[in-house]
Amino acid sequence: MKLNNSSKTVAVVGGGPAGLMAAEVLSDAGVQVDVFDAMPSFGRKFLLAGIGGLNITHSEDYSKFCSRYADKQPHLQATLDLFTPKQLCAWVHGLGIETFVGTSGRVFPKEMKAAPMLRAWLHRLRGKGVRMHVRHRWQGWGVQGQLQFKTPGGLIEHSPTATVLALGGASWPKLGSDGAWVPWLRGAGVEVADLESANCGFEVNWSDYLREKFAGAPLKSVALKFTSVQGHVVERQGEMVIGRHGVEGSLVYAFSREIRQCLNAQGSATFLLDLLPGRSADRVRSEVAGWARSSQSMSSYFKSKLGIAGVKLALLHEVLGKDDFRNIDQVVATIKELPITVHATRPIDEAISTAGGVRFEGMDSNYMLSNKPGTFAAGEMLDWEAPTGGYLLTACFATGMAAGQGVLRWLNDSSTD
Repeated sequence: MKLNNSSKTVAVVGGGPAGLMAAEVLSDAGVQVDVFDAMPSFGRKFLLAGIGGLNITHSEDYSKFCSRYADKQPHLQATLDLFTPKQLCAWVHGLGIETFVGTSGRVFPKEMKAAPMLRAWLHRLRGKGVRMHVRHRWQGWGVQGQLQFKTPGGLIEHSPTATVLALGGASWPKLGSDGAWVPWLRGAGVEVADLESANCGFEVNWSDYLREKFAGAPLKSVALKFTSVQGHVVERQGEMVIGRHGVEGSLVYAFSREIRQCLNAQGSATFLLDLLPGRSADRVRSEVAGWARSSQSMSSYFKSKLGIAGVKLALLHEVLGKDDFRNIDQVVATIKELPITVHATRPIDEAISTAGGVRFEGMDSNYMLSNKPGTFAAGEMLDWEAPTGGYLLTACFATGMAAGQGVLRWLNDSSTD
């Protein structure tokens, strides 16, 4: 799509994946684009995501991929279709970055780093005439509707024809996504759902012993089962970490949406942990019963016969008293379904991502804010969430592209009025 009138200018506020993708779409159409970011450089959170290996997207069946966005899938489907995981991979290849599919189906750059990809992308954008402005922290709108930015040289104002806001959520505020935009948008009449922790840890009232002895201990080869507020039972095997204040790690993050919803509705949430998911209850019962005939101590026997030691044994002691260990049925039931009750999410600035944000009901199909004509929104600041695994980045890229195309349609429609 090309712009009918090339004199129009667009400001993109936020230099992460969504903002930069919007800038690319617009600059390809001949629009003069200015990208503003509060930090000293672009893509700070994007670079952080790549420290352990940048997970760009996922190679699983596309219908299953789209289902990861849960109740927001209907709002995002057309946008995901616009920039599918396969198209995203092709776009990455166009930057000169090779990719590969890991054993889990996740897609990574061959070098496992975000920096080369970001450098190539910024170089291409500058070559298209995109103007980059760092250390420009957005402060909302002035009385005439102009954008206001706090800079090292003082407050400046900018009056573009249209604006794309791609300000992120509120996780990792030190990297620029601090949620400061929420009151400014609400003040302009924009519908914004409260920002909450997503892909996050949860607080548990551990005993002092477990907290001091096992904080930071990985809990491997376990299965987590949870019943959602809607009554759906979901079970998944993986790994997690026992933290000083509760639980965290990939297995917990996979359930964070359902657990948070339960917390919001009931004030607490309990999930069940299978400490030996590879063994049936009957087999575990037979092995536990053998303890009565053994001369070994309980801890030695459980370690040698069941492989339960360290943090797993400590978790059993969190639930079972000394006398309870004499009840074989109770021990077996606890090994296979050990209850862990959480009472709060960890703080939002510790979360990988956030839920909540600009409601889709307050935007049109172009991602333009209904109560703020000429202002569009994209990325994590929208009201959706997804698990880790490339789903977050894919939707950020896709909504950035959709917002950029929406701006072009709006500018072309405006020029014919």
